[in-house]
Amino acid sequence: MLSDQVNEELLHAAGDRLKVIASFSVGTDHVERDALKKRNIRLGYTPTCLTDAVADITIMLILMAQRRGGEAMAKVINGDWSKMPWHPLLMVGPQIRGSTVGFLGFGRIAQASLQRLLPFGIRRAIYLTSKPGQPVREDHFGLIKSAAIPIEPAKSADELASESDVVIVGCALTPSTKHMVGADFFNKMKKLAVVVNIARGPVIDTDALVKALDEGQIFGAGLDVIENEPNIQADHPILQQPRCVLVPHIGSATIETREQMATESVKNLLAGLTGEAMVNELEL
Repeated sequence: MLSDQVNEELLHAAGDRLKVIASFSVGTDHVERDALKKRNIRLGYTPTCLTDAVADITIMLILMAQRRGGEAMAKVINGDWSKMPWHPLLMVGPQIRGSTVGFLGFGRIAQASLQRLLPFGIRRAIYLTSKPGQPVREDHFGLIKSAAIPIEPAKSADELASESDVVIVGCALTPSTKHMVGADFFNKMKKLAVVVNIARGPVIDTDALVKALDEGQIFGAGLDVIENEPNIQADHPILQQPRCVLVPHIGSATIETREQMATESVKNLLAGLTGEAMVNELEL
C-alpha cells in the first residue's frame, strides 16, 4: 500500500528470496526504485485502474472549488443559512464554461479529466510535462487530434499559472516537482483561478497555498491530497480556509476501481513469481 515504505530496511529483512513487489497504487514514490533494481526485484503497480475514478473526482473538486461547495455546505451544517439574506452576489464564484484549463502533467488521468471537461464548454486546454513546450507523447483518447478546442503544450510553469482559470495538478512526485506549485506559482495565477490537486500532496507547498487563499491571490482550491496526510488535525491552517475543499485521498474510492486494483495486484504478484508479463510493471 502507499503507507508501506519499500526501503533498504524492508528489503534487507526480506532477504534474497524476495522476487517481486506488487503495489496497490498508481504512485510509486513510497518505493526506493534503485534498491529494487540493485537486487533484481520486479515492481508491479496499478496505474490504469484508477483513471476513471480519479478523473471523476477531478471534476467534482473543480466544481466544488469554483462554486464554493465546501463553504456553502458548512453554512448549512452550522445553522447559518437563515443568517444569509439573499442578494445578487451571495456565494458567487467563477463558472467552468469558457475557461482555460491548465494541466501540470498530462498523462492518462489528466487526459480523461479533459475528456470530461469538454462537454462543459471550456475554451482551451494547456499542459506542461517534463519537456516544456513539447507535445505530449501519448494521446490516450484521441482528444488532441479530434477536440474542437485548442489543446497546446505550455512553454513554462509561469505560462501555465498565468493563463489558466483552472490548474489541475496531476504530475508524479519527484525531487523536481516537490513544491513546484508554491509562492511564485500562486503569484502568477489569476485572482479568480482555482487549483486542484489529484496527484501527491507535496507537489503543492501547503503554507504557500494557505497564504495565497488568505490574501486572495487565487479564488479557491480543491484537494484530494495534501502534505503530511493523513495527519491533518482540526486546527490545521488549511481547514480554516473556507474556499478550500479537502477530501481524504478518495480519488480511487469506487467499488469497481478498488476491486480491479486488488485483482491486478494479485496478477502482478503471480506474474512476478512465475517470470511472466505483469498487467502493469514499472521499468526500473
